[in-house]
Amino acid sequence: MKARLSFSLVVLLTLSVAIGCSKAPTDAQIASDIQNKLNTDSGLQGKQLIVQADKGSVTLSGQVDNDAQRDAAARYASSEAGVKQVVNNLQVAPPPPQVEAQAPPPPELPKPAPAEKHKRKVSKSQDDSSATPAQVAQSTPAPTPAPAPAAPAPPPPPPPPQKVTIPSGTTFAVRLVDAIDSETATQGQTFHATLNSPLAADGATAISTGYNVEGHVVTVQSAGKFAGQSLLVLQMDRISAGGNYYNIQTDQYKKQGSSRGKNTVEKVGAGAGIGAIIGAIAGGGKGAAIGAAAGGGVGAGAQAVTHSQQIKLPSETVLNFTLQAPLTVIPTTQGPDAGRQTLNTQP
Repeated sequence: MKARLSFSLVVLLTLSVAIGCSKAPTDAQIASDIQNKLNTDSGLQGKQLIVQADKGSVTLSGQVDNDAQRDAAARYASSEAGVKQVVNNLQVAPPPPQVEAQAPPPPELPKPAPAEKHKRKVSKSQDDSSATPAQVAQSTPAPTPAPAPAAPAPPPPPPPPQKVTIPSGTTFAVRLVDAIDSETATQGQTFHATLNSPLAADGATAISTGYNVEGHVVTVQSAGKFAGQSLLVLQMDRISAGGNYYNIQTDQYKKQGSSRGKNTVEKVGAGAGIGAIIGAIAGGGKGAAIGAAAGGGVGAGAQAVTHSQQIKLPSETVLNFTLQAPLTVIPTTQGPDAGRQTLNTQP
C-alpha cells in the first residue's frame, strides 16, 4: 500500500512540473524579452523603440537610421518564443540636408583721384611766378598711390565624394582583435576585429583591409559538466573606414563544440539502476528509491571529471561573413595596414 501511494505522488509531481514548464509566456514577458534583445544590438542601442505584445501579435514602433536596422528589429521580434505575428511600424529617418558653401564677394577697389582737378592745381602753381618754393610745394598735391592689386578669388569647393554600393551576398573576412571563449562570453557582448579582406563594388576596391570592424555575441552556451554542447554564434554590426561608421547586416558565424553528454548520461543511468536493484533487495519500494538515488550519485561522481569541449577563438583568428543587405560607402582604397598579408580561412 505504501509503495502504491509513493508511486502516485511521484506521478502527480511529474505532471505538475510538466504543466508548469509548458505554460506560455505572458504578453508582458514577450515584450520585455524583445526589448532586451533590441538593446543588446549595437546598431539599435539608444533608439526610442516601442514593443507591444497582444496575444502573440507583436507591434514595433519608433524610428531607425536605415532599412537594415528596421529588418534586424523585426527578426529579433519574430525569433521570440510565443510570437505569432510581427507588425513592423518602424520608420526610417530621412538623411540630413546638405548645406552648400558660398564664396565671399571680392573686395572693393579704391577709387582713383580725379585727374582734371590735379591738373588745375599744377597749372595754377606754375603760372604764379611770384610764389615761393615753399608755397609751390604746398600747392602741389601728393601723388596718388597706385591701387592695390585685387585679391584672387578663393578656389571653388571640392566636389562631394562619389559613393559606391557593395552588393548583398559579398563575402569578406575579419581578423579577431578580442579573444572569445564560450566559457566566459555573454550574450550581447561586443567584440572587435579588423577587416582582413577588401570589400569590392563593380570590380573595384570600396573598403581596403585593416579597418576596424565591430560585432556582438548573438548566442553563447557553455558546455555543462555532465551533458550538453558548447555553442557560439557571432554577427558583425558595423565598419569604421575613412572616418565614417557604416552599419552592416551579415549572416551569423556559428560553431558548436563536441559533446560527451550521451556517454555521461548512460553511465549515470546505469549507476542509478544498479542502486535501485540493491535497494529493492534490501527493503522493497522505499529501499529501491533510496538505492536509485545512491546509485545515481555514484554514477555522477564517477563522471564529474568528464567535460564537454569549450569553444575558444583566440586573437588573430580569421572568420568569414557574408553581407545580407547592400552597403553604400565612400571608397577608401588605402587602408591602415594595406601591406599586411590576408587569410581567408576560419576555424
